[in-house]
Amino acid sequence: MHLSMHNWMRAEPIDVTIRRLARYGYQSIEISGEPDIFDTKEVRELLDENGLACWGSVTLMFEGRDLIHADEAVRVSSAQYINDCITMVKELDGYEMTIVPSQVGKVTAMDTPEQEWAWAVEGLKEVYAHAQKEGVRMALEPLNRFETNFLNRADQAMLLAEEVGLDCGVCIDTFHLNIEEANMIEAIKSAKERLVDFHVADNNRMACGMGALDWPLIVGTLEEIGYDGALTVEFVAPLDRTPANLYTNAVAAAEQELTAEQLQFIQDHGSGVLSEEFYSWLVEETAKTLLPLI
Repeated sequence: MHLSMHNWMRAEPIDVTIRRLARYGYQSIEISGEPDIFDTKEVRELLDENGLACWGSVTLMFEGRDLIHADEAVRVSSAQYINDCITMVKELDGYEMTIVPSQVGKVTAMDTPEQEWAWAVEGLKEVYAHAQKEGVRMALEPLNRFETNFLNRADQAMLLAEEVGLDCGVCIDTFHLNIEEANMIEAIKSAKERLVDFHVADNNRMACGMGALDWPLIVGTLEEIGYDGALTVEFVAPLDRTPANLYTNAVAAAEQELTAEQLQFIQDHGSGVLSEEFYSWLVEETAKTLLPLI
């Protein structure tokens, strides 16, 4: 196993992100699914200069990106968006593509469960064919019920992956597992055969080690089932605007690189624009917790 991290949680130049990860002992990045923003040749050079690799990418399911949307045009454009992300991963020599099938924050169904499932299978089979051609592993990720009405548990993601294809995998996340699973450890074990990616944050979605999760047990369970991929950090720090706030350096002004869609996506995850000082501290604290375990 090795330590990786997303970069969607703080909009900043990619060279700043990559150099920070290298400074704190991370080995790869799971780059945000924004193929229109990143110059893959430039990113590869930055990764090489800093001794990092691209582990993969994750879809950013803004409004209008949804494989189970009632509007066929939205489903078609969403599949094309995911295909473009897969191509980006290929160009970065990455391994996997984590896919959230439906819009983040959409919790109301648009059709029957059977129809939404059929739309998901149809769209994912299309992108699966592209991923197979490009040599990129797909990983379907369930989110908690407050972020999606579709995939919420590991067993649901496993069932959908089985319908999509033999090589389609799953990605599970400790924050979502802690909310939705009766037993997080058993859920991890149940995903053994298709586990491609593993996202990490503490139970409060702060940096690993800043909550109540048992990280030696979690990492030990991953070792037990033979998982040898990335622990991809995805903390989303809540912003405390009360006098009880412990982190007065947490909030920053919106940066020029931050688009309206990116800001909304971060806010939909219960956070906001974090200062560089606070964000870097969380990156370092996570590394201090996890690196001794892997």
